[in-house]
Amino acid sequence: MNFDFSEDQKFIQEQARNFLSSECTTARVRQTLEGEQAYDQALWQQIVELGWPATAIAEDQGGLGLGYLELCVIAEELGRALAPVPFIASVYLAAEAIKLGADKAQQDSWLPQLAAGEWIGCLAVQEKPGALKLGQLATTVTDGKLSGKKTAVLHGAIADKAVVLATENDQPGLYLVDLSASSVSRKSLTSIDPTLPLAELTFDAVAAEKLADCKDIQTLLDTLYDRAAVLLAFEQIGGCDAALAMGKEYTVGRYAFGRQVASFQAIKHKFADMFVATELARSNAYYGAWALSADDAELPLAAATARVSAIDAYYECSKENIQAHGGMGFTWEFDCHLYYRRAQALSLILGGNPQWKELLVERLLRIKAA
Repeated sequence: MNFDFSEDQKFIQEQARNFLSSECTTARVRQTLEGEQAYDQALWQQIVELGWPATAIAEDQGGLGLGYLELCVIAEELGRALAPVPFIASVYLAAEAIKLGADKAQQDSWLPQLAAGEWIGCLAVQEKPGALKLGQLATTVTDGKLSGKKTAVLHGAIADKAVVLATENDQPGLYLVDLSASSVSRKSLTSIDPTLPLAELTFDAVAAEKLADCKDIQTLLDTLYDRAAVLLAFEQIGGCDAALAMGKEYTVGRYAFGRQVASFQAIKHKFADMFVATELARSNAYYGAWALSADDAELPLAAATARVSAIDAYYECSKENIQAHGGMGFTWEFDCHLYYRRAQALSLILGGNPQWKELLVERLLRIKAA
């Protein structure tokens, strides 16, 4: 039984890696980190021209009609390159929210625009720190006008449109909002990784169109987060691989007491732990990719498993990569902190590790009781 990706999918991954290794070096990532732009606009335009945002969108809706497995291998390479683009916000979150909550007419109108990069989307859900509680939403819709405030919105400062969670007549739902409206204000927030910027969005009676197929909003959000968790796990695996390779390259070329630093037993143990954590996360991510692509009932369990192991692995690899570099690893000039920043940022986008561990236990107990 073959659990690996197909030759065609590996070819897509190879092409993505070649493109990003050439066009998205860490020097280019630093330009976004240290500059005034919230994302690399030129790189994003190249990615749009390659058709990556259209990967998992149906052909009759302006997409390539490939599927989630192809999107997973692209995600891994974006994570490896630390790409400073709004791919997560627009593709994993906004596009998937529209797939799940919009009716056919809305999908036919909006998804081709997302696939072609005509606008960048984002998802605005959180209103305060902590777990989301649908019964306590302060963002409301009255007569088609949305008012309220959302925080920690990924790429909210640059997105063109937002899918916003709000209540109308005490019923929660998702609404598409044009962020260029004068009644929308944005405030950039401080983030540990400025290449994945967060923003606070304030809405003052802005026109909003409800996603017409939002029936069970809790189930919809759970499915949306599960899908995104699998895709983020692949980004985290890509980061793990890059951090491990970076640490190995440095210690092989560095000498102390007449020996390669990589030859010391303590360093070998670090790399062994990094490798084991990465491969465990990879196995769980493959499980999640299968469940996602097959739309299988095991997706909730697979997504939670992939999410927890990927968060742990990326933290382990990014942390130990710094340690492998010794004192130099803590400096701004070395790129170690780029991976550590990204590891921390990705671990919080859909809720932190404790939240996903709790979900994992709940889902395991539910299966056991069934």
